[in-house]
Amino acid sequence: MKPSKTIPGTPQEWLVRAKSNLALAKLDKPEEAVWEDLCFNAQQAAEKALKAVLQHKGIIFRYVHDLEEFIIQLEQHGVEVSNDIKQAVHLNQYAFETRYPGYLEPVTEEDCRRALQIPESVFAWAEGILREQSTP
Repeated sequence: MKPSKTIPGTPQEWLVRAKSNLALAKLDKPEEAVWEDLCFNAQQAAEKALKAVLQHKGIIFRYVHDLEEFIIQLEQHGVEVSNDIKQAVHLNQYAFETRYPGYLEPVTEEDCRRALQIPESVFAWAEGILREQSTP
């Protein structure tokens, strides 16, 4: 199925952005930075990888940061989403609550390390879907 013309960008362009966010999330934390910001990049990597698959499937999506919404959309359109990929919903907190002071306890280095495992899996899964379905 061809990507929607309503949502800008190709699936490959969405994956490039996902890869960029993943690379930023994996950088050594500068002294002045907070772990929450690295986790936000982890969330963004998973979000953009899911959006790449949605775009690839021609599924219109809203401009929100709710990974659960994107996973539900994919499943409703017949895309099989494993439990490993569904773990991405845990990253939702890094798109909202942890971006602003005072909502949750500060994110630790260990929290961030665990969070980074999820977008790597989502990215690899999305990349595989785009690759397998664009080969004749």
